[in-house]
Amino acid sequence: MKTTINVYIGLLLLMLSSSACTDDFLEEKRNFGEYDDTFYQSQERVDFYINNIYYDFFQSLSSPTATLVGLYETEYSGLTEEIGGIRTLIDPTQTLITSDDGFGYYGTKLENKLKNEPYHRIRDCNALLEDIDVKGANLDEDYRDRAKGQMYYFRALQYFDLMRSYGGVPIVTTVENASVTDESLQIPRASVTELVAQIVSDFDMAATLLPGTWEPGQYGRFTKGAALAQKAKVLLTYASPLYNADWDNNANERWQAALQAGLDAESQLASDGYGLYGNTAKDWEDLFLIDNTFSTEAITVHLLGNGNASNILNNSWERTIRLSSQDGNGGQAAPKEMIDLFPMADGSRPTAENGYDDFLFFVDRDPRFYRTFAFSGRKWAYDEDPDDTVWAYRYTDSEDNEFFSDNNQVSSPAFVRKMSNPLASNASSFEYSGTDIFEYRYAELLLNIAECYAATGDISNTISYLGRIRERVGINSSNNYGIGNLASKYEALEACLYERRIELAYEGKRFWDVQRWMLYDDDGSINSNNTCAMLGLEPLNGTQRTGNFLQYTGVSTGSEDPLAAERAVLSVDPDAADFQAQIQALAAFYTANFEFAELPIPLDNVNGEQAQIDFKPYYYIMGLKTDVLTQNPYLRQTVGWQDASGAPGTYIYQE
Repeated sequence: MKTTINVYIGLLLLMLSSSACTDDFLEEKRNFGEYDDTFYQSQERVDFYINNIYYDFFQSLSSPTATLVGLYETEYSGLTEEIGGIRTLIDPTQTLITSDDGFGYYGTKLENKLKNEPYHRIRDCNALLEDIDVKGANLDEDYRDRAKGQMYYFRALQYFDLMRSYGGVPIVTTVENASVTDESLQIPRASVTELVAQIVSDFDMAATLLPGTWEPGQYGRFTKGAALAQKAKVLLTYASPLYNADWDNNANERWQAALQAGLDAESQLASDGYGLYGNTAKDWEDLFLIDNTFSTEAITVHLLGNGNASNILNNSWERTIRLSSQDGNGGQAAPKEMIDLFPMADGSRPTAENGYDDFLFFVDRDPRFYRTFAFSGRKWAYDEDPDDTVWAYRYTDSEDNEFFSDNNQVSSPAFVRKMSNPLASNASSFEYSGTDIFEYRYAELLLNIAECYAATGDISNTISYLGRIRERVGINSSNNYGIGNLASKYEALEACLYERRIELAYEGKRFWDVQRWMLYDDDGSINSNNTCAMLGLEPLNGTQRTGNFLQYTGVSTGSEDPLAAERAVLSVDPDAADFQAQIQALAAFYTANFEFAELPIPLDNVNGEQAQIDFKPYYYIMGLKTDVLTQNPYLRQTVGWQDASGAPGTYIYQE
């Protein structure tokens, strides 16, 4: 899933600037696949077509927290513990239920105009699959196979995100001309089982047609191993409680199929040179910075470029998370619930019994903690200042006027720095970062396999796969890498979900885990759901994300920072030989000078008042919008939602 700027966007602009094909191609594009017989006879033009589909699918992917192909919405992380702030879907004062409230990702009416929407993207895939072997028979067979392999992959990927959003949707695998009278085009919503079968078939076809690796100049295109890994993810989702009423059966065939698919993907990827990158926490941090070149960890990665030219796609994440003192957008506050989540250095859970102090939250933590978060006193380099140490605390004078160190007003003592590039330039406030986005990592595949083992009751293999994740960052094997003894498959499943929250934090994965396990509440009104109780997890509903200021306990003289001189000798760098001594010195400084202070307005609030998460159980699968239902009356509304006439929806997605 790499939209490499040099391969795809560069070719796109080259073709658009070519007087030989621009007008003809755009006219053909307007005609929705009705190309003349010569179109597929040119490899150059087919390349352009394929590259344009990559662009349509991934041009909006500018943040690792974004999700859903084509749309790449960043709001989903804000529905979990990762990012605070009340959004519509968790707002206790709002109830979405009518078709007007439905989710617009499905798209709008198919018309004779270009739209970058799901079924338009699917149509583009279908057009090439139908025509290239007939009209492009003169092209090299291997080239045609690779072209088709990419289309099968694209189509499967799009249908998977439609499935995650709506359950079953109409399956269209041929190019159809829009018509209001042709009843054969009135395709109803498929069952989830039917849709999964189609998605799996497409990924299987892609795997048979795609290479294990591409030539360097084509790096970033889909591979055989990526298709198998995506298939494994689809089957894992299908086996999960949201879609699988029989999920608690160790012998359930869906878990078995997901496990086998994961193992097949692992085997293929390993044979193609993929695997966990490195064997230290520093390697774990650096893997996200491998730029436009092969990475063993990258199953799919979105390649980006530096600069503000019209042919360059950038990463918005760097600008989002950088502090004001670094000319960023002010930082991404980490809720207390995320700070308190990460294990201790030995892998054990952060409890008082295990030595955790939530005020000195940075002491003795999992090595990934220091590379996921920054905090006052933590070194955070960038190109123009490789030794920058950030500070973000509040202090007040004798008249209670408030000030913030270095103008860094962050509503948490810790802030996200994962996937930040220490060589990024703030010359343009990090706006044009070229850091690539890793969309599917080898570590995620291992976690998928671990979860399947847990669901089938194989605790030994669960620990083995989780151990590989932890061992890579330096957690030793004592007490099962700090995991301890797992007494049941339910504890094993909880351990898998916990490890995903750590390893994959801020990578756009958490909401989908919460969704497929239905972790907002054990409300059985829709899905007979009690997974939170079974796994020993606190439901997200009724909780809130907590923010605090790091507050100086003394009184300042006016606006002058009272700690400016004393803090100058402090800097915590996880790569330093004396890192532990630095941590202890910083802990002493915190103890002598700081406390936590409540925010004047809670992190989760509605109209300034504390609010708690309230996600309705029927939100797990969204409703179709009014315009879709009225234009396509053969489509049934999702259960829990109202249709265009106000009647209850009848489409049941869980079988």
